[in-house]
Amino acid sequence: MRILKALLSIFAIFAINSTLYAKSAEVINQEVNASLKLFNKEVKGSDIFLAKSVKGYLVFPEVVKAGIGIGGEYGEGALIVDGKTIQYYSTASASIGLQFGVQTKAILIAFLTDKALNNFQKNNGWKVGVDGSVAIIKWGTGQDISNATFNKPVIGFVYGNKGLMYNLTIEGSKFTKIVR
Repeated sequence: MRILKALLSIFAIFAINSTLYAKSAEVINQEVNASLKLFNKEVKGSDIFLAKSVKGYLVFPEVVKAGIGIGGEYGEGALIVDGKTIQYYSTASASIGLQFGVQTKAILIAFLTDKALNNFQKNNGWKVGVDGSVAIIKWGTGQDISNATFNKPVIGFVYGNKGLMYNLTIEGSKFTKIVR
């Protein structure tokens, strides 16, 4: 019962924060642009990769995760298709297990096929692992991604990590359209 109460408290905190401190479209766009610059800096050839290989991509410049046994995370971002922002999204998840700390990270989800992008866009609440799977890519320093070939239709990158948290997954994260 205590776990359930704690979990509900975490959800309430994230819900209140997401409505009280909702970012404007202009702020989200500025943060997405800054996050893409960081992604380009950390992943060699990513600008070419995003322009040529990707049908669309979802960028969350700052996803905050906090937890002590029970945790939650929240962030806001934008879906970009043909170089233009077409929709804003939030991401949220809750978890129970081995975790302690606070962390911020940036997430980029790349849709490599039209079918994957269309499936994502037609759902208002797309959940990783339920509505589709995302292959998390670990990219080494010095490797060039511009000529890489991937066998999954949706791949994700977690980058710009700050803070200390044992857990770098997006499994169970839910992406929901938001109006800005």
